[in-house]
Amino acid sequence: MKRLIPLLLLLAAGCASRGGWTAAERAVIGQKDSVMYVCTMPGDSAILRAQSVDLGPRELRSPELQTLLAKMLCTVTDPSQDGVGIAAPQVGLNRRIVCVLRYDKPGEPFEAFLNIQIDSLIGEKTSGPEGCLSLPGLRGIVPRHRAVQISYLTPEGEPVTERVEGYTAIIFQHECDHLDGILYTDRADSVWHQ
Repeated sequence: MKRLIPLLLLLAAGCASRGGWTAAERAVIGQKDSVMYVCTMPGDSAILRAQSVDLGPRELRSPELQTLLAKMLCTVTDPSQDGVGIAAPQVGLNRRIVCVLRYDKPGEPFEAFLNIQIDSLIGEKTSGPEGCLSLPGLRGIVPRHRAVQISYLTPEGEPVTERVEGYTAIIFQHECDHLDGILYTDRADSVWHQ
């Protein structure tokens, strides 16, 4: 067994040698379709329930990241999905990346957030309806905080800390839960089939 450990470490390093992405991650990113496969429960529970990890310096500077962000945006805005946010685990990658529709900004742009963390949950909770691309056909009533303090890197690598309120704060909570293997049904007061 001791002889296998260095070999396994060497193989792992080789898998992440190009841009820091593993071979499996590059395969997901490199698929020809611009609309990515969306992982759903229960079949894809291993990826949807796993803890996501930060992007390292090599991944942050890689062309694969730009391809991934473009594909995540195409996926969440595709009429077959028509979502307001998407997290990397939903497209098969356990990385701390989310794309969120910014209802709190002029023009309501979709934006990408890298290595995102919720630093604090602010205010009382309010309950409202939620759905999820990874749980098709279900809806639920979920209590969420009215505001959040988040920190992240922009796609250009700029560190940002900001406070977000209202419906956009709810989207951030939902998407960041995905990065920790949590689904809205875990927090819901009630869930029903549409």
